[in-house]
This record gives sequence, C-alpha cells and structure tokens, in this order.
Amino acid sequence: MPVNTLKDHKSEQRIVSIRVWLALVFILLLAMVLVSRLFYLQVIKYDELSTRSEENRILVQTVPPVRGLIYDRNGNLLATNRSSKTLSIVRERVDDMDQLLSDIGNLVPLSDNEQTRFKKQVRRRRPFEAVPLKFKLNDEQVALISVNQFRLPGVEVNAELVREYTEGSSFAHSVGYVGRINDRELKKLDPALYSGTYTIGKIGLERFYEKLLLGKPGYQEVEVNVRGRVSRVLKRVDPVPGQDLHLYIDTGLQDAAIKAMDGRRGSVAVLDPKTGGVMAMVSNPAFDPNLFVTGIAYSTFDDLNTDIERPLYNRATLGEYPPASTVKPVVALGLLSSGTVKAEDKIFDKGWFQLPGSEHKFRNWKRGGDGWINLDKAIYRSNDTYFYNFAGKYGIDRMHDFLSEFGYGRKTGIDIYEERSGLLPSTEWKRGAYGQPWYPGETIIAIIGQGYMLATPMQMAEAVTLVANRGKHVQPRLVREDLPDVQRPQWGEDIELKEVDWDAVIKSMENVVSHKRGTAHWRIGRNLPYRMAGKTGTAQVVSIAQGEDYDAEKLKEFQRDHSLFVAFAPIEDPQIALSVIVENDKGAANVAREIMDYYLIPKLKENAEKEGK
Repeated sequence: MPVNTLKDHKSEQRIVSIRVWLALVFILLLAMVLVSRLFYLQVIKYDELSTRSEENRILVQTVPPVRGLIYDRNGNLLATNRSSKTLSIVRERVDDMDQLLSDIGNLVPLSDNEQTRFKKQVRRRRPFEAVPLKFKLNDEQVALISVNQFRLPGVEVNAELVREYTEGSSFAHSVGYVGRINDRELKKLDPALYSGTYTIGKIGLERFYEKLLLGKPGYQEVEVNVRGRVSRVLKRVDPVPGQDLHLYIDTGLQDAAIKAMDGRRGSVAVLDPKTGGVMAMVSNPAFDPNLFVTGIAYSTFDDLNTDIERPLYNRATLGEYPPASTVKPVVALGLLSSGTVKAEDKIFDKGWFQLPGSEHKFRNWKRGGDGWINLDKAIYRSNDTYFYNFAGKYGIDRMHDFLSEFGYGRKTGIDIYEERSGLLPSTEWKRGAYGQPWYPGETIIAIIGQGYMLATPMQMAEAVTLVANRGKHVQPRLVREDLPDVQRPQWGEDIELKEVDWDAVIKSMENVVSHKRGTAHWRIGRNLPYRMAGKTGTAQVVSIAQGEDYDAEKLKEFQRDHSLFVAFAPIEDPQIALSVIVENDKGAANVAREIMDYYLIPKLKENAEKEGK
C-alpha cells in the first residue's frame, strides 16, 4: 500500500474515533439530563405534581337539588319536574369553541338564541362546570351525538330535570314560571346555592317562594378518564330537595271560571271567606309558561310582550279599574255607620243631581230616575242619584278612611309580588299628586266608584269577602301552609259595625239578584238554588258628553264600558266570594253565576243526600 494512502486511511480512522467519542459523550450528557430531570420530577417535585395529577383525575361536581312541586287543593300537580336529555359543554376541554358549535349544529339544529344564551352562560360558569347548550333532545338527536362523540371534545349528554307546567296557560299568572338566570339576577344570587342551577322563579309563586322551592345543592367527587368522562363516583353528598307547595287553588273551579269567561279579556278572583284562600284566579288572555322554562325565543317573547291584549299582564292583581257601583255596598255601610243616613231615609230621584249654584247635572244611569228611593232600593237598583245626594255630607276623607278598612287603596298582601295598590283618593292625595284642592264634584264621582278611584279585582274580592264575613278579616293567600322565612305583608283588622247595618246592606245585595227589579235579577237571579248577595257595576272607559247616550256600537272595542260583578254565597253560610271583570263587554254577572253553580250545586246535592239519609 502506498505511503500516502496509508496516511489517509489512518487519518480517517482517527476522525471516526473522535466522532464516536463525541456521540458517546453527547449520549451520556443527555442521559444525565434526563436522569436529573426525572429525579427532579419524581423526588423533588413529587408532592406538588402528585396533587396536580390527582386534581386532573378527580373532579368535584355540583349535584343540583330537585325543585319543589306545586299542587292544587285536591292534590293535582300544577308544577312538576320532567326528565329531559340536555347537551352540555365543558369549556376547558374545548380548543376551538366556534368550530365545536359548528360541528354540533351539523348534527342537531341550534338556534341563534340557544348559541347566544350558551355563550353568555359560559363566561360566568365555574371551571370544569358543564354549561347546557340545548335542552329536550329527542332520541334521534341523542344517538347522533353519541356516535360522533369522538370528534366532539367536551360535549356531554345528560338526563336532567326540567320544570313543566301541566295545566299550560291556566295558572300562568298565579303559579308563574321559572326561566334562565340573567346577568342582573346573577349578581344578587349566592353562587354556591345556585351552582349547577340555571333557572330561577320569574313571576307568581315560583318567584315568591323561590328560596323554599329551590332546595340546597349537594356535590360528588368523581374520577374522570383522559377524555373527561366520569368513570366512577368516589364520594357523594345528596342535595336537599325544595319544599313542595299545596295551594287553595281548585283546578276544576279555575277551569270553570276560564270557560265562563269564554275567551273575553278580564279577570276573576275567587276567595274562600273562611280562610282567605284563593280558590281561582283568572287573568284573560294568558300564555303558556312552558315557553319560558329553557329560554324563550326573542321573537316569541316580543310577540307576547307587544300583543295589544297583554297576555303577560296579571289583571287579577295588577289590573287597576274603576270599581264603579260594586263599591256602593261598602259606601252604604260607611253612610250608615257614620250616621250620615238611616236605612229608611228617602230621596226623590228625578234622574239627576245638581250641586247648589251649579248647572252641571250628575246623571243617574236610568235617565228618568227611580222616584222615591231608600238605601235598599239604591243598592238593588244601583241608583246613582241617592249616593250623589249624600256625597257632600259624607265627605271624601271620611269615605277614604272607611273604604281603606275594606282594603281599597292598598295591596292585599297576597303571596305573589305582582300586585298594585289601586288608588283611593283623598284631599291630601290630590294635593300631593296635583298640587290642587279637592272639589265637591269629585266627591260625587268618587262615591259611585268612578273618577280617580281604582281597584284591582283581588281588592274587590277581598272587600266583598269582608262584607260576607260581616267584618271578619281574612287575607287573600294562595299557599295553604304557614311557611317559615316567608316575608308576606300582614295587615287588616276586623271591622266592627252594628249588626243591623250589616243586615241592611246584605239584604239589599241579595235583592240585586232576587228582587224582580234588581239589576242582576233577569240575567242570573231566576231559578237560583241558593241565596246570593251581589252587586253589579259598569265602569266607563271613555267619557260621554252630557245629553248623549252611551252606544257601544259607535265606540271602538277598547273604548266600551267594562262589566263588573262582586258576590258571595250562600248568604247564611258564605263559602265562596268573588269579583269578575269583563273588559269592554257585558256579562260579568253571568260569569259569576256559572262559577258559583259549579262550586255550590254539588255541595247542595251532597247535603240534601245526607239529610235524606
């Protein structure tokens, strides 16, 4: 081998040897780094990393409580909880939320409302808390999600309890409904108490008794796999279910009242005179509360909210109407008890009344008048002129003070928040509201329940219940139990009047129905199998000029008079008291008769059978 060739070969061998040694050194150094890193992680950082690992493997999940049920007086369910399949997402397990929502939308329909609500909820949820995206999945949708689960990270389909109102619109305004928690409500809520709960009572009993119906959440520690799926439950503390409510409401009576209203706008409030229990409360038209439970579409809510007939408005406790002639029995009691009149005092009615020095005529509803008239006839004929004559002597402030004892001008304190106080005018009120004095002509209008005076149907029902009970006060209430930690306004005292005064007014109210010239006799008084005391009323919506006759045909529908009726029965042992308002139409007395027949006739038959035995 040539010398040069040999030298080159040896040189190459040295280079290879150096490279081998360098590689060995690099491998050794790398191994040392790995060993040291392993030592650091396994020994030095063991406690910290093992804790983190356990936290990643074990999660604490909130177990929401079961919301309390709501029953009527006969044990019929009005608000219950139904199992529903819900699609939820855990944000921490999602890399691209927009893409995930798009993928889900290709499998099951997602509305803009659902996505908007979900994105709002995600921003305020707890870490690793599943946020619902879509409720009430059907079997086909559940199957589609299941077979595509591998490409839907963070997605869960679980069975949850969703509120359901079995009677639909019938109790929308009394029972109310639950809806999604909004940002304003969230700021006021205890986050621990509402963890895992996404709805809250919005109106009615659902709102008033929210704390009791909600219950208290529990929790469970669960072990999850790498996909975040629960593999087993390690520990569980059960939630405390919400308290059930039992109402005075009678579903059959409620249905009878709705049927009697026959789709007309208005309200019915029915009370048990012995307890104050609300046996029926109708506001017509109504709405389906189930629409709100999992989130109502904006377009649907807008339609309800802008509907000219106002289905969302609870007329029974929020509607403020002139009580009109339904207030006359209470005014008559005030006239008698104050000594302003005696039951036998008479005036001559020419069909109108004038204040001294005034040319204005305050007209009776019957143009020709009723001739000689006393208190009894003034009530059963609903004569305005009789009350006009004593208005000035009685005075607005004395009338204000007396009517307030019967509940006018204040809330009844019924156990829902949606209630107004109406308006009971006085000289002080007008001075404060308008900076003006009270005029004598305004007393004349007020004494027949017109002018400034306003009352809710529930107030009118409370007032006639006080007459039925001869002054014994019972406060309207929906829930039968005396529940702890419930702040409900309590007011109203018994009214002590002479028995002879109660007798006179109640007898006159009976004549409204039973006397052949009574204002309700020909409509509901004939063949009446029980003794009813009642009072008709007609509330003006628009003013009619002097000298003109009221003609409903010439007026637009919403300008026509309201029809009112208050009553109780049987007179000798009152078991039902009510108020009825039919807006812009006639027939309130007929509605009352149908309701009372439904409730009382079966009881009369039952009593007759017992006596026969």
